Amino acid sequence: MSLNQLIENCKINDTKAQGELYKLYASKLFSICLKYSRNYAEAEDNLQDAFLTIFDKIKQYKGKGSFEGWIKRITINTVLQQYRGEKVFDIVTDTISEEAEIEIENDDISLKYLLKIIQELPGRYRLVFNLYVLDGYSHKDISEMLNITVGTSKSNLARARQILKQTIENYRTQQQLQSL
Repeated sequence: MSLNQLIENCKINDTKAQGELYKLYASKLFSICLKYSRNYAEAEDNLQDAFLTIFDKIKQYKGKGSFEGWIKRITINTVLQQYRGEKVFDIVTDTISEEAEIEIENDDISLKYLLKIIQELPGRYRLVFNLYVLDGYSHKDISEMLNITVGTSKSNLARARQILKQTIENYRTQQQLQSL
């Protein structure tokens, strides 16, 4: 069955088509949920919520633009929605003049470790870091999505980078000490 036919069948609440669409996109959307969630279990819950929203809104998809892009945006918005009710964004009074640059050599640090330390960032920093660095949103877009100022977005990104840089430096030092 073609993707267009699958989408049309989902629009009429065909559960078999919904199951096929889930199988087709679950792993891609789960990786998005994992990036923005605090842990694995929360990511699983967010994936289910995202699919419920996708199936609820699929009639609004008119075939313009990428379907995958459309469901990715719904997934990100679904995950971010849970943070809108929480106070995860503090007013930052200190200014950070430089963005921390993180240098990673090819075999220096594993992707699994990088994802782990990104996931361990405080919520406000993790969200902005992921949206800006991993998904390519602008600070203006992030400010609108998270209902924060552009300055807060920039400050949270800079702080996330500082935390990651320090964590990586600590990791490298620990690895060097263990090799002695």
